[in-house]
Amino acid sequence: MQESTKALLRKQRYQLVGEHSAVKLCHWLKESIMRGRVCYKQKFYGISSHRCLQMTPAVNWCTQKCLFCWRPVRFTEDVPTTVDEPEDIVSGSIEAQRILLSGYQGVADRADAVKLKEAQDPNNVAISLSGEPTCYPRISELVAAYKRAGFSTFLVTNGTNPHVLETMDVLPWNLYVTVAAPTREAYERLCNPIIPDGWERLQRTIDLFPSLDTQKVLRMTLVKGYNMSDAEAYAAMIERAQPTYVEAKAYMYVGFSRKRLTIDAMPMHEVIAAFAHRLEELTSYSIANESPESRVILLKR
Repeated sequence: MQESTKALLRKQRYQLVGEHSAVKLCHWLKESIMRGRVCYKQKFYGISSHRCLQMTPAVNWCTQKCLFCWRPVRFTEDVPTTVDEPEDIVSGSIEAQRILLSGYQGVADRADAVKLKEAQDPNNVAISLSGEPTCYPRISELVAAYKRAGFSTFLVTNGTNPHVLETMDVLPWNLYVTVAAPTREAYERLCNPIIPDGWERLQRTIDLFPSLDTQKVLRMTLVKGYNMSDAEAYAAMIERAQPTYVEAKAYMYVGFSRKRLTIDAMPMHEVIAAFAHRLEELTSYSIANESPESRVILLKR
């Protein structure tokens, strides 16, 4: 990774791990420790926000340059031939989390002391954060290493590497695929793929989804004015994928996405709710939960 890229990531409060991984404290981890407010993942799936480790093994590798991405996508790099060991990434990410948490000692009198102590030993990992995690060629081994370390595992992918999901020996406990467009045209406009067959690969992942033996989530990142006009097409993909859950979630106006989109592209929760109700009408899934703070609706069968 170029030194200028490392400097930019550190400025954004990423803690770098090895040559291509990174950790960053989640907003909701901080909210849980300081104000007792928790992430929708705790509400929906039962993990503890203050013990969640948000990381990526592919901080600067991706197959897309999405307009809604919070990272500086202009710094996307190719995957090298030599990569870091999964066990080293696991141990390094835990240590990185502890380093980032050390700053809370200065406000310990205002923090939840029990949660702050427990946060030193995370027990859930969200393999997402930045880049496309399945570009890391040893992703299955990484998931297995986190499981051996006592973690529940979330893996978030954009679905453009179906061959990776198909060949993983160890699947995560919760597998997310982001479906950010109902049509090829919307996909190419919003996700800006840097591979020629991104849409086709995503469709292969959707068709593969029913055969993957784990808990699965199809998440729609909804951007006003870009990808909210064809609920019928989303519904058809949902029925093909047969996920355990569906999330309809608003794009959030954060990070470098603010250089590509305006705040008007971030839908209000009421708009997300109306869209979720339409999906409820069109699919075999029903609304099961919601988190207005995160502008997300959960559907399940």
